[in-house]
This record gives sequence, structure tokens and C-alpha cells, in this order.
Amino acid sequence: MTEQQRWVFDTNLVISRLLAPTGTAAQVVDRALGAGVLLVSQATLQELAEVLARPRFDPYVSPAERQDFLRLLGGVARLVHISHQLQACRDPKDDKFLDVAIHGQAHTIVTGDKDLLALHPFHGVPIVTAAQFLAMAEPPPSP
Repeated sequence: MTEQQRWVFDTNLVISRLLAPTGTAAQVVDRALGAGVLLVSQATLQELAEVLARPRFDPYVSPAERQDFLRLLGGVARLVHISHQLQACRDPKDDKFLDVAIHGQAHTIVTGDKDLLALHPFHGVPIVTAAQFLAMAEPPPSP
């Protein structure tokens, strides 16, 4: 039996999955969830809920659809307990993703955030863009 892969996605990637269900972010999330589990913490879920509650998303996705999305996400994500918080990122608001990765023993953090990408790798955890993740997940070309 192979070990289940554990992923951390930043908030923007998850929101992009909701807003563009056929886009790159959707491909990343769907491929990752097909091979493993999404790791979240109370802090990352809270940030996601707060951002999704903003009225600027009203023209694209109804509040009810956003609530359904959060509920579904909660059903497929694994909640990681954070026993101590790290202070490593030049943007302290991004430390919560590093916390999840370290405490949840993540295999990869997927983000478009330059402050997080600058830390690649972080304590042995690769930090990659969505495009890099898709390239890593591609099967090798057949001869």
C-alpha cells in the first residue's frame, strides 16, 4: 500500500478552483485530491471562509454556492492541529500555510504567492506553482 500524498494549497488556489472549474487551479486540486488529501488548519479554513464571504464574488458565485463549496471542502480535507506557530515568511499572514505543511507532514505546498515561493523548499517541503505541480504530476511521455 502506498503512502497517501498530503498537499497544502493557498487560499487563492482554492478560490480559483471554485471560480474557474476548468482552469489550471481546478486541474491541480482535482489531480491532487485524486492522489491524496488536502491539509488544512482552523486558520486556513477561516481565511478561506472570510475571503469567500466578500461581496466581490457575488457576480460570479452565489453565497449559497460558496457555502456548499466550503462544506464540500471540509468533507475532503484533513484538519491539522497546529501545536506551535512558525514565523518564517516575510509576509506573516502566509505562515499559516507553513504551519499546516510542517504539522501535517505535507509532501508539497502549491501556491502562486511569491512570499511562499521564495522559501522553496521549506524544511524539505517543496513549494511550487500550479504549473510546476502539474508538470511534476504528469506521467512521463511514452517511448
